[in-house]
Amino acid sequence: MTVLELMERTGMKEETLAIAYIKDAIHLIQSNTKEKIDVNKQDIIDAHDSNDNVYILPRDLIAIESVSVLDSSDSKYKKIKRLTNQPHYIVEDTSP
Repeated sequence: MTVLELMERTGMKEETLAIAYIKDAIHLIQSNTKEKIDVNKQDIIDAHDSNDNVYILPRDLIAIESVSVLDSSDSKYKKIKRLTNQPHYIVEDTSP
């Protein structure tokens, strides 16, 4: 579909406004689409080098959607709720 066809269907008269709407729509679609979602399971009982709060995360990780823990009483995964406030400690990333 061309811009002209879209303008005819919607009854728009200004080409620059139609193009701006199209660009906004494409940007909105791109920002709401998730490119790649992976599921990663790790054992929280087995400590890595005696640090039980250290987990190996992928280098290309952008965001964590959710964290779940296996409940041993009913063998179902239960989501951990997000923090409502910031933790008291802040670690500065000094890597280049």
